[in-house]
Amino acid sequence: MSNSRILRRVDPFPFVPRDTAIRDKRCEEIFSIQTTGLKRRLTHVAQRLGKDQFPVSIGVSGGLDSALALLVVVRAFDRLGWDRKNILAVTMPGFGTTDRTYRNATSLIKEAKASLREISIKDAVLGHCRDIGHEFHRSGCARCQNIQARERTQILMNLAFTIGTGDLSELALGWCTYNGDHMAMYNPNADIPKTLVRFVVRRTADRDDVPQPLRAVLYDILDTPISPELEERSDATSGMQETEHIIGPYELHDFFLYYMLRFGFSSGKILFLAECANANSPGEGFSHAYTHQEIIRWLIGFYTRFGDNQFKRDAMPNGPKVGSVALSPRGDWRMPSDIELSLWIDQLNSLIGTV
Repeated sequence: MSNSRILRRVDPFPFVPRDTAIRDKRCEEIFSIQTTGLKRRLTHVAQRLGKDQFPVSIGVSGGLDSALALLVVVRAFDRLGWDRKNILAVTMPGFGTTDRTYRNATSLIKEAKASLREISIKDAVLGHCRDIGHEFHRSGCARCQNIQARERTQILMNLAFTIGTGDLSELALGWCTYNGDHMAMYNPNADIPKTLVRFVVRRTADRDDVPQPLRAVLYDILDTPISPELEERSDATSGMQETEHIIGPYELHDFFLYYMLRFGFSSGKILFLAECANANSPGEGFSHAYTHQEIIRWLIGFYTRFGDNQFKRDAMPNGPKVGSVALSPRGDWRMPSDIELSLWIDQLNSLIGTV
């Protein structure tokens, strides 16, 4: 790879405006679009049902995505004049649930004045594994993790009109279980990348009308590592199952996603731009200084996951379009599920070992 650099600065966070005032305004606009979109959908469903209002269900994990989705639901209900008690916010502890996320999930629901439902999935998951003749493994088994995700979705679907929580980055990487957390009746987060979700939550937490106890919970959620919590760790020293240790840093994946979808750049050019952003002066680049080999590794992983998981995007639920990059098959993005991305990956493989 050439050591040449372009003269202009390459922004490592293309989805997130650098200027604080512009960023805050963008976050407010995004939250408003999410709220308006959900409000419209709820109004349409209520008219079809012939009801003044109806309950919705949402899974609250104690993580960023579900926190944002719950805040959107609360704002939409308030704008509709609906009773927040009809927000069935469900925490569903499993084998990998930590005390911190459980505490934050229940606290968030209570502070949002939604209806808290706690339903453990452990017995149902173990029973289902027995029924299908599969030995349950508390770690290292993808099927066991998918069973947990699908059990949670089944609970939500059987309770009420279900609000999804997954974001754009997860859809791009396929980091969701098909017909599990991948599915809902409506998903207000579907067009927001992970790097931007954090800022929308923080901006919402900082609003003057947000009570201090709710703000404190949101701040702790912002500081919690991203995790699906689908594996039980054997001891306290092993820590939680961290997503970015498995699939790579979201800041890199969002960078790759932006330049692939927004401009259609080749994998080699995206690698070049990522290295330019990585070489920015301290405080101006990514949160971590990556090596050439690390960037190639995660870029290959991005293309592999993106190509392998189009079938999930083909069946993604409705949601509002928020930005210039979207993956809805009903809007901006149409791609065959059996696409072959070897041309892009081969280009990257040829650069391994170069500097």
